[in-house]
Order: sequence, then C-alpha cells, then structure tokens
Amino acid sequence: MFGWLDLTVYGKVTWFNLIMAVLAFFVGLLASKLITIQMRRALKEKISKEHLEMLAKIISYGIMIIVIIWIMPNIGIEPSGLMVAGGIVALAIGFASQSIIGNLISGLFLMGERPVKIGDFVEISGKMGVVEDIHIISTSIRTLDGLYIRIPNETVFTSSITNYSSNPVRRFEYTVGIRYSDDAMEAKRIILDVISKYPLVLVNPPPQVFVDNLGDNSVDIIIRVWAPASVWYDAYMELLLIIKTVIEAAGIEIPFPQRVIWHGSSETKEQL
Repeated sequence: MFGWLDLTVYGKVTWFNLIMAVLAFFVGLLASKLITIQMRRALKEKISKEHLEMLAKIISYGIMIIVIIWIMPNIGIEPSGLMVAGGIVALAIGFASQSIIGNLISGLFLMGERPVKIGDFVEISGKMGVVEDIHIISTSIRTLDGLYIRIPNETVFTSSITNYSSNPVRRFEYTVGIRYSDDAMEAKRIILDVISKYPLVLVNPPPQVFVDNLGDNSVDIIIRVWAPASVWYDAYMELLLIIKTVIEAAGIEIPFPQRVIWHGSSETKEQL
C-alpha cells in the first residue's frame, strides 16, 4: 500500500526521505516556538525585554539551523561540502558587506551599553519616535506620524541620541507675557495656585514662576514645571490652556504688540 514511499524522486532520495525531512522541519519549527514561548515566560521578570527578545531569536534560529543540517542528508545534500562552499561564499560576502559587519558589531555594543530600550521615546540622527525593536543589524522606530523607520545600528551607535524616556521626570516651560499695567505679583500668585491644583505636576522638584524679562510690549513671566515623563505631553498641553483661562478671568491680559508714534516735533503722541 505504501510502496510508493520507496520510489526515487531524484538521486538516492525517495518520497519517504522527503516526507521525513518536511516533518522534521515543521517539528523543529514547532519546537523552537514552544521553547521560546516558555523561555519568555520564565525570564520576563529577570532580564530586560530587548535582551529577552534577542536571546529568543538566537535560540530559535539556532534550533532551525541544527534541524536543517540534520535533514540535509535525507534530501541528498552533504553538510560537509555545503560548509566548504558556504565558507568561500561567506568570505566573498564579508569583503562586499563591511557595512553589515559594522552594523552587527554596533548592535552588540548597543546591547551592552543600552542607551535605548524598546518603548523609549528617542531622537536618533534627526528622527524622533518610539523604539519598536532592536535587531542585530538595525533599530526600528515608530514616528509620531505612525511611520516605520529602520535605522542601521552603526548610525545609531555613532549618532547623538536624545532619550526622552530614560529619566522618569521631565520639565517643560512656558513664557507668558502680561501688560505693564497688570500686577505681576498677583499674576505669579494665580499661576502658582493653578499649578498647585493640577494633578500631573510634581511637587518635587518644585515649580518655578518668575519675571524673566521687561520686554517692549509685555512683562514676561517664565513658568517651569516638572511632570512624570509618561504624562509629560498631556500635562504640557492641558496646563497652558488652564493658565490662560484663569489669568484672563482675573482680568490680566496678554498684550498685543504696541508702538508709540511721534508726529513731527509736537509733544502729542499716539499709542497703537
């Protein structure tokens, strides 16, 4: 009934050899998936996410390479001859792909130094976004526009990196101009009161509110506030609107640009 399994497909390879090779490949693939899943569960609290993912990829690829080498004789391929040919090809590719080797080495240095982690909000080589994954050769980030950008690790390692997530707190700053006729001390008191009631602002480091400049058209008040990095953007957007609304309700206005014009030699002047 199964005599066809002994039929030759090519060379000395039979249908039985091919079927066993395919089964072994899928069993190895399934085993690599199960092993990496169990490894992630066992080590997720012990090592960082990016190192765990990298270790899982190395184990998965290693299992599949072993499986492929094991099934090669069943499909008529001698591993020894393939390794010799592969060594020659690898040597040629090595000379032609120095940038890839540079990216590989840079990737290893990045894993050791860890200037960025998966989930960090960063700016790398002028590109700003959230780190999605750190591969051996490249690092991928998702921009604020939802675009996917792949940056070679050599560029990441040699570029200036701004990591907005590495510090748990972050400061933001406003400049609010008021009229010269308004009470700057009262404006400062109102702003500090608004800040003290806003839930996302940190008490320590304390907020700063002070007169910074006596400009041509306004008295400039600087407001510096610290917030958790995770809610920094929300706090920055919401608090400014609240401050504007409250100081306007208190009768303190943000002035428009003003100019004093003299008409000839007369002592009369007009304020615009």
